[in-house]
Amino acid sequence: MRVMGLDVGDKTIGVAISDALMLTAQPRPTYRRKDLKSDIAAIRRLAEENEVHQIVVGQPLHMSGHESPQSEKVAHFAEEIHKSLGLPIVFWDERLTSFAAEQHLEDMGLNWRKRREHVDKIAAMIILQNYLDSRSGQPA
Repeated sequence: MRVMGLDVGDKTIGVAISDALMLTAQPRPTYRRKDLKSDIAAIRRLAEENEVHQIVVGQPLHMSGHESPQSEKVAHFAEEIHKSLGLPIVFWDERLTSFAAEQHLEDMGLNWRKRREHVDKIAAMIILQNYLDSRSGQPA
């Protein structure tokens, strides 16, 4: 059993998937959004191919902890995923994950163009890893 992590944006969706023991998160290629039906189909395909039993969705919050305008869009998308796939959805605070992803990629020596190409999937990996770390020692 695996868990999928998503960093949902207006144009792209960063994707990460856990290992079978749910200890580590690995980034997957960033998905470029098309339309709702295609987006859901792509998430479904990834979930089925990887035997995903739960999806963790990054919840965009202001630094104050209040919901952002993007929060409603992400919640709607997550609801559509749940309706279509029937998998449980967990929202996870994504504050500063894009910043941490940028820092990680910069530390690797990638130029801004390469960082932009990879930042969403690294953010998804950080979201999922934070979730997995919070559950360590808990039954699946």
